[in-house]
Amino acid sequence: MTKILEFYKCHVCGNFVEVVLPGAGELVCCGQPMERMREQTQSEEMLGEKHVPVVSKEGDELTVRVGSVPHPMEDEHFIMFIEVNSPDKRYVKRKYLYPHEEPVLKYKCSCDKVEARELCNIHGLWTSGEIDTNN
Repeated sequence: MTKILEFYKCHVCGNFVEVVLPGAGELVCCGQPMERMREQTQSEEMLGEKHVPVVSKEGDELTVRVGSVPHPMEDEHFIMFIEVNSPDKRYVKRKYLYPHEEPVLKYKCSCDKVEARELCNIHGLWTSGEIDTNN
């Protein structure tokens, strides 16, 4: 059974899909089952410091930066998008990025808790986990 906001990837053609309504069955592309993208929070190779989203809030403006150390934004290695979700997954804010663009998302947010995610074209999907924005 798929869940809302899960991402799946086809390893044959590279298609990338997001579940908008949960359902039974298997997602298939190019005659092969698609693989669910696992959300990473850290790694043994210290990739987390460049990938785990860092969330801060001043007043009602929420800022999400990718990593505690700046992530490369080159043609061959970049952050594809940054996303913020409410805990109940009813509200989603996503910013698509391009190479050479600063990997930052800013917007007005009244949520007390959020989860930020980002997708690196090489190292996959990363999450901040649930963050209390009042701290």
